[in-house]
Amino acid sequence: MAKDTVFSGKKTLNIGGNVVSLQSPLVMGILNTTPDSFFDGGRYTHEETILTRAAAMVDQGVDIIDIGGYSSRPGADDIPVEEELKRVIPHIKNIKKAFPNVYLSIDTFRAAVAEQSIEAGADIINDISGGGLDKRMYDVVTDAQVPYILMHMRGNPKTMTKNTSYDNLLIEILDFFEKKVSELHSRGVKDIVVDPGFGFAKTMDQNYVLLKNLKYFKVLGLPLLAGVSRKSFIYKKLGIAP
Repeated sequence: MAKDTVFSGKKTLNIGGNVVSLQSPLVMGILNTTPDSFFDGGRYTHEETILTRAAAMVDQGVDIIDIGGYSSRPGADDIPVEEELKRVIPHIKNIKKAFPNVYLSIDTFRAAVAEQSIEAGADIINDISGGGLDKRMYDVVTDAQVPYILMHMRGNPKTMTKNTSYDNLLIEILDFFEKKVSELHSRGVKDIVVDPGFGFAKTMDQNYVLLKNLKYFKVLGLPLLAGVSRKSFIYKKLGIAP
């Protein structure tokens, strides 16, 4: 019998014109080009250090490099669209030129940033708000016809820690996905990945409920993204440093 995985239903994504198999999980490397992200803020803000880090990720075997210019850590400050664009567009172009065979995703909830990032060479839109913070995002996804990572979050990075009250965590997240996926499908969006949003409007205990019940979301028949690397719920539970 085939090994059971959480990648049920849709087994491929069309990324950059290539049909990419999801029979085995893909690995996404995170590259934050920000001064204030929760783990690597300030480490990668110059072309040389960014390309060096991208090269290390490629050597380590990543399939996707996720580039973000807006810190989504709890309580993060808002920044202008122009600043976010300045932090990501040049680096998308440089990384794509240096590593043309690695897929790039743009981590943004802003339609303008997503749009210009795709034009610059990004292959995937990774939206922590699931379209909730910019009404034009679904228009951009529809027009671009690129894979869209649909994450669950309440509020925004500055307010999400105050939005952790659920009557039933799993049912409410599933309901969120069903409504959003239905709208995206009605627009003709074919490649959707769902992300339950570890650490986004979730308490430590709620994160562990999600971790234990990832297969609950198999009913959607869509690929699942699980972003847990260096999240605080991993090490705080053990009372140790990251």
